[in-house]
Amino acid sequence: MSDIDVIDEILAIAPGDRLDAVRSVRPQARENAQRSYEALFEPVAIGGVSLADRAVVAAFTSALLRESDLAEFYRAAAVDHGAADLLAALDAAVAESAVVGPYGAYRESGLAAESTGGLRWQPGPELESVLGVRLARILAHAHLLVFRPREASAAALHSLLDAGWSTTDVVTLSQLVAFVNFQARVVIGLRALQRDIEKEQR
Repeated sequence: MSDIDVIDEILAIAPGDRLDAVRSVRPQARENAQRSYEALFEPVAIGGVSLADRAVVAAFTSALLRESDLAEFYRAAAVDHGAADLLAALDAAVAESAVVGPYGAYRESGLAAESTGGLRWQPGPELESVLGVRLARILAHAHLLVFRPREASAAALHSLLDAGWSTTDVVTLSQLVAFVNFQARVVIGLRALQRDIEKEQR
């Protein structure tokens, strides 16, 4: 288990700070966020998803969400877990896939009129050769979950199974992407409060 609270570390929240007091109002939420982080990124049983893969997927997801501090945190984790050689490819993937969303097509006929177009990103052969098929496919899945969740489908999941991920792996990685989305929103909200506090103190 981590000795530090990840959100506190990213925002440099120290004990006794006003943001520390804000987070302490809901101790269960704070605890649950940290325990979720530990379950996904410091699991007792790693299973089929390596710690390096987890960090790379989290860094990619954070970058898609335009949360640079969170992305840097997970990039550092990727380096710590031996994936430094993938960072250039990760940067290239972000550069060619970062868009504004969400968007996508509704399958329900009553909602079809609300469908919106957008990039359906897949890593090209060059990126796939560096990342490997398994990791390339899961980054495409993360992109789908961030920008086109309404298009999640059995076919999309079969693409991951065909690449060698197990059903349990896919569940783990989908939970990871969802958690990083949550984590990014917490960081964004707390940072806004942090800026307001700094203005008051000037």
